[in-house]
Amino acid sequence: MSDFQNLSEIELQAVIENAKKALDAKQAGKKKEVIAQIKELAASINVTIEIHEHDKKSVRKGVKVAYKYAHPDDSSKQWTGRGVAPKWMQELTQGGRDKEEFRI
Repeated sequence: MSDFQNLSEIELQAVIENAKKALDAKQAGKKKEVIAQIKELAASINVTIEIHEHDKKSVRKGVKVAYKYAHPDDSSKQWTGRGVAPKWMQELTQGGRDKEEFRI
């Protein structure tokens, strides 16, 4: 092992990147081995399987939802209608008003 204290920031970054690449390669190899074992076991009992790999990123992540409600006196206070109602909406509805009055 290297003495990391004596390495520059650029050298440390290179070590980190190389370690990440090596880890990714090992994990990919392990994954291939496990998939091969699964297919072999399935074949041993005359079962055919398909393994579908998918991207781990969520499609919905970062999707903005349009505002549905706005405060009658302060248009900067808006709400999408999802989750817990903001305090201004709670106060207005508890005061006897219908939230549909504030629909945009």
